[in-house]
Amino acid sequence: MIKTGFDCERYIKEQTAAILDRVRKFDNKLYLEFGGKLLYDYHASRVLPGYDPNAKTRLLHELRDKADILLCIYAGDIERKKIRADFGITYDSDALKLIDDLREREINVLGVVITRFDNQPATVLFKNKLERRGIRVYTHQYTKGYPTDVDLIVSDDGYGVNEYIETSKPLVIVTGPGPGSGKLATCLSQLYHDHRRGIKSGYAKFETFPIWSLPLKHPVNIAYEAATADIRDFNLIDPFHLEAYGETVVNYNRDVEIFPVLKRILEKITYGESFYKSPTDMGVNRAGFAIVDDEVVREAAKQEIIRRYFRYRCEYVMGFAEKRTVQRVELFLKDFNLTPEDRKVVAPARQAAKEAQEQNKGNEGIYCGGALGLREGTIVTGNNSPLMHAASSLIIHAIKHLAGIPDKIKLLPTTVTNSVRSLKTEILKEKTISFDLEETLIALSISATSNPAAQLAMEKLTELRGCEVHMTHIPTPGDEAGLRRLGVNLTSDPNFSTNNLFVI
Repeated sequence: MIKTGFDCERYIKEQTAAILDRVRKFDNKLYLEFGGKLLYDYHASRVLPGYDPNAKTRLLHELRDKADILLCIYAGDIERKKIRADFGITYDSDALKLIDDLREREINVLGVVITRFDNQPATVLFKNKLERRGIRVYTHQYTKGYPTDVDLIVSDDGYGVNEYIETSKPLVIVTGPGPGSGKLATCLSQLYHDHRRGIKSGYAKFETFPIWSLPLKHPVNIAYEAATADIRDFNLIDPFHLEAYGETVVNYNRDVEIFPVLKRILEKITYGESFYKSPTDMGVNRAGFAIVDDEVVREAAKQEIIRRYFRYRCEYVMGFAEKRTVQRVELFLKDFNLTPEDRKVVAPARQAAKEAQEQNKGNEGIYCGGALGLREGTIVTGNNSPLMHAASSLIIHAIKHLAGIPDKIKLLPTTVTNSVRSLKTEILKEKTISFDLEETLIALSISATSNPAAQLAMEKLTELRGCEVHMTHIPTPGDEAGLRRLGVNLTSDPNFSTNNLFVI
């Protein structure tokens, strides 16, 4: 059983009230920068057991009659085809997905703001695609003088160059995929135009992590540092808050570093009026007050640190991460006396691979293992074979266990597997016969039409969501896609499942 350490309903209620209170402090016009993931915030749900991954959109649904939504995306991320790791899609595709997901929840996006726009070819194509589908697109240029020349920044040649976005509601949510999307610049640009029009609007920031009311070295805050180790974010005591109020609270380096400049910009825009004395003042974050079991949350956060360690080690061998990123997370493990084996599914996965290797002595090939921890505590294992990848074997074993189906009963009859093999080798001319997880799930669905056991097992797939999985080798694209769709929390050792350089 997964223990709950966070009261999400209390959080949504308190966070909504805090946002509306901040709106009232600015003459009913507030630009709220939304940090982190707006949808599917699985990091938050992992470190705060009980947190709904879509808590922010539930909150937005409550506020939909009072809020306009702007979606920002950095032109450079579109050009570089930057990938969102948790979904395996580019940031521009993520923006389209976000618009669709919000529409499904009856939340409309007022428009998309492309920031630091300079007529980049891929960005122009993205802009055209949106406009031809009826989405309003605004383009903002790089802000001249930023961050030091405040007089130039707050002028007609700075923020004044940007297109003004007409909004009608008291709250304007400004969000976007990933860090550096231009959310802050968009908020400040709007503030500049509003004050030129006599509208005394304000700015605030919605962040979940770090949690300012928790200690600096609390595992939840360290888990945030581990999650952002690749962009070298780090937490620190907010010195401005300490000086102004004599209170010790936690913030992170980028907000603290930019605060003096941001404060000067806000004072320039508002003609000398200053509402905030610290970067923590700017935030609206009630997450810390919804933690109901600190021990549960601490343990969950420690497990997240281990997950990040495995992820960065894999990204390093694939060339996506730097060695110092891995080393930094290793230090976090040492700080809490953690080892990779403290993740309960690691040792069983490695044992499964070892047993497969011993059973196939003399046969060429790399033998992989996997382990999955079910919610009731049982750990199921699997390994690769001539028929299946290790991930496929693991999932089949897990759903058979959940359905109470004996091991000797086959879920995939030879008529189905032979047909798929024939398609792969004779028609598609593929060299590999072994089924990856996506292929296995398709074969299972075909088998379920005539096999009641397969149908019963397939219905158990939904019970795997949120379960912990470890693989001894980096999953192939088909395995990774299948595991992602099942919603498991996946880690793997930094080994390749084949000696081939090109894997499909």
